[in-house]
This record gives sequence, C-alpha cells and structure tokens, in this order.
Amino acid sequence: MNGVQIRSAERALSVGTWLIVSGAMLYSVLTVTPLMAAHTADEWDWTAPILPIVVDAAVVIVVRLDSVLARLGGHGGRWPIALRWMTGCMTLALNIADSALKKDLVGVAVHAVAPLLLIVTAETGLAYRKAITNALAAHQARERAEHAERERAAAERADMAEQRAREKREFDARMVREQREHEASLVREQADREERVRREERERADAVELAERAERERRERERERLEREAAARAEQARREREERAAREQREQAERAERERLALLAAGPAEEKQTERLARQTVTAAFHAGVSVRQAAELCGWSVGWVSTRYQELRDQAPARPLEGAAQ
Repeated sequence: MNGVQIRSAERALSVGTWLIVSGAMLYSVLTVTPLMAAHTADEWDWTAPILPIVVDAAVVIVVRLDSVLARLGGHGGRWPIALRWMTGCMTLALNIADSALKKDLVGVAVHAVAPLLLIVTAETGLAYRKAITNALAAHQARERAEHAERERAAAERADMAEQRAREKREFDARMVREQREHEASLVREQADREERVRREERERADAVELAERAERERRERERERLEREAAARAEQARREREERAAREQREQAERAERERLALLAAGPAEEKQTERLARQTVTAAFHAGVSVRQAAELCGWSVGWVSTRYQELRDQAPARPLEGAAQ
C-alpha cells in the first residue's frame, strides 16, 4: 500500500467522522432544545439551544484536536480522554432525558443511537488515526531506506566502474599513451552521465513534493472557508430564533393586557357570570387594584366569593404574579 492510498484512507476517515459528528450535533440540538425550553422560565425560552450547542462544541473541539494530535503522533494525556467521555455522556443524557422522564423505552433507544454513535466514532476515529499515522511513518521510513539503498548501490556500481576503468588504464598504459587518455575520457563521461541522472531524479522528487504540499494547503484553505460559512449560517439562525421568541413574548403580553382591559371595561354585570369568566374578571380587577366590592359588581358574584379569590391571588402573587391573567 503506497503513500497515496494511505492518505486517501485518512481523508475518507476524516470526512466520514465529520459527517457523523455534524449529523449527531444537528440531531442533538433538535432533540434537546424542546427539553431545555420545557425546563426554562418562559422569558428565557430563547436560551434553550445554548446548552446543546455548548456540549456539541466541546465534542467538535475534542474530535478536531484528537485528529491533529494523532496526525502529529502526540498524546494529550488524561484530560482529553475525560473531556471526550464527559461530553459524550452529557450528549447521551440530554438526548434520552425527555423519553426517560416519560418512561418511553423505545424513545430512549431511538434517541440514544446518535450519541452512542458519536462516542464510538470519536474513539474509533482516534484509534484509526493513530494506526494510520504509524503506518504512514513506517511507510516513509521504508521509502527512505529504499532510497538510501539505491544510492548506495549506485555508488558501489560507480566504484566498480571506476575500478575497472583504472585497471584498464593500467593495462593500456603499457601500450600507448593515446589509448590510455581516450579510455580515461570515457570513464569521466560515464561518471558525468550518472551524476546527471541522479540530479534529474532528485529534481523530479522535489517537484512531486512541492505539488503535494500545494494540494494540502489548498484543501486546508477550502476547509477553513467552509467552516467560516457554517459558523455564519449558525449565527444567523440563532439571531432569527431570538427575534422570533422576543416577538412571541411581546404579542402574548399585549394579548393578555387587551383581555384584562376588555373585562374591566365591560361595567357591572347585568347577570351572574359563569365561574370561569368570573375568575378571569376577578383576576383582572385584582391586578388593576379594583376594590372587592367593585369586582363583585363587575362579575355578579358575592363579595365573600370575590374576597376569597382575592386572598388566593395574594397568596399566589409572590411565585406567579401573572397566573390569573394567563387563565
């Protein structure tokens, strides 16, 4: 297996890992956001996606830095392992929490697939990268050894040729000087040709290395551009969600205010209101500071019944001041 095949396998592993990480992150955000919204105060609903995004960002950091360390043959120690497993367990817990609270075993199993796949992929990808790095290093070492062996063999051949030429010159020296000089010229030309061949081989190897370096730099620039575009899209989506949540809160507050003013503007009731409508009228009167007697006139119920409702609203006011208006 040559170096090109090893690098191709490494690229396939990297692309597959990031596809799985991206899919798991998206699925986690979509799954965990409703759970966080359900356990967050209404005015802070817009913060629901922050926690899954933070956890998944930690997963991205772990996967990316593990990839770099594995490529360089380094090791980050125990803390990266702790962070990798902690983020994986957090992602798993957040994804299955809603189904677990509902005692939905099928939901727990379904929502556990993506986090478990993410955890196993992170561990397996790290092991694969280490193995590929070791294999690539061994392959490069073999290439260097083969290159050195070829150079040594070429040097030995040159030495043998020179020795034969020298013996021939010594033999021909007993004949004629002209023949000896001619043979020495042949030997020098042979050495020049071998040197020229070696120089051409080195130049071709340098050209291949420069081309590979340029291709790696181009891929790195493309990856950074894609990451910047993805970050910009995520930021725009977050701003849109925040604006939509704020707009819904304003509309809900305005609707509640209009309902309260409509109940107070209706005037004394000509006949006794239904209990549900009477409770809404009393709640609106309480928050508007209307007296108990005036509230009784507005809803048509007795002063004692209205006083009891006022007392209930006073008891509930510290914890949920707008509960009556919401009803």
